[in-house]
Amino acid sequence: MTPPTSPDNSDNTDKTDDVAFMQQALQQAQQAFEAGEVPVGAVVVLDGEVIGRGYNQPITSLDPSAHAEMVALRDAASHIGNYRLTGATLYVTVEPCSMCSGLLVHSRIRRLVYGATEPKAGAVDSAIRLLDQPFMNHVIERRGGVLAQACSAIMSDFFAMRRAAKKRLKQRTPPSDG
Repeated sequence: MTPPTSPDNSDNTDKTDDVAFMQQALQQAQQAFEAGEVPVGAVVVLDGEVIGRGYNQPITSLDPSAHAEMVALRDAASHIGNYRLTGATLYVTVEPCSMCSGLLVHSRIRRLVYGATEPKAGAVDSAIRLLDQPFMNHVIERRGGVLAQACSAIMSDFFAMRRAAKKRLKQRTPPSDG
């Protein structure tokens, strides 16, 4: 049983809320950008209230699992006192990877809303459709493409900045005598 992934899988109220909550996820992504981390942000919403926030921080936290989704879901679980986030929606600026997709299943998220697709490592709709595998024991409703342009732009800006910094460093480095 594959849940719908089109923008039409929710009513107009959800669509309006989806934009507002994705804007909050973009604010989290901006924090990652400012910290020098890949700018992915996430918020967890239950009954119209943000109960968890997070942004990518594996470098600054020295934790390879500190993806935005992981940080936001941990925050949400702590907030409600339960690792099961039944009925909650995760908003994340970029399509989740395989680790985070598995985490969504284990946390029993009801709904996933993401912004930009991730052609290389996206495990929801792009590189692999992990949530559609028959061995997954939980079905997650999902919607992609919410504020996709803004979510993609912050990623593009970040990597353009990194490439420019690398180029400047290379230009300043004297050739070795060897």
